[in-house]
Amino acid sequence: MKILIVDDEEDIAGLIQFHLEEEGFQTEVCHNGMEVLPRLEKHLPDGIILDLMLPGIGGMDLCRRIKEKYPHIPILMVTAKTGETDVVLGLELGADDYIRKPFNIRELVARVRTVTRRTTDPNQEVQGTISTGKIQINPTAHKVFVEGTEIDLTLIEFKLLQLFAGNPGVAFSRDKLLDRIWGKDVFVTDRTVDVNIKRLRDKLLSEKERLETIRGVGYRFRDA
Repeated sequence: MKILIVDDEEDIAGLIQFHLEEEGFQTEVCHNGMEVLPRLEKHLPDGIILDLMLPGIGGMDLCRRIKEKYPHIPILMVTAKTGETDVVLGLELGADDYIRKPFNIRELVARVRTVTRRTTDPNQEVQGTISTGKIQINPTAHKVFVEGTEIDLTLIEFKLLQLFAGNPGVAFSRDKLLDRIWGKDVFVTDRTVDVNIKRLRDKLLSEKERLETIRGVGYRFRDA
């Protein structure tokens, strides 16, 4: 897998690059936000590590532009800011996960593996289309249609919908969703789950009410 590292701090970018390549990833590095979109037009990576504080184009704006054009590319947002508002805004703009500086390099590598993992099930590639109500999910093509209209989902949103659609009526706690979608080896807060659920629900059009919040428990997808 090829990972694009976007960070203006050359020593940090170099450290990330070294450890990812040690783990078998291919990497490219950009130090300026202005370089990113032109590079994506030539070669699409399998994932992006995106620092928020960038010259040229800020990380938030860049995240939004990337997700508008390439919603399937997972983004791991890196932030030196401590405010929860910035994290939530980044997730709402489409980032699949985030990690704060200073970070543990092993945790960062684990998060990269998680957000670039295309399926939660190793047999998913041979599955056919999943239909539930007005929703059709094509795991092989990584596409989702609601009422015949294709909707753009991030990788995390796609994995959430696939899990819910495959288990109608089953209540999932936030902890269970964290384990199933993000992985047990990655620390992610409950707030990250809530933001991604809200984003997914807003995209499901007339089917959004089927994704129910169960107070004190978690979430459930109502059968059609």
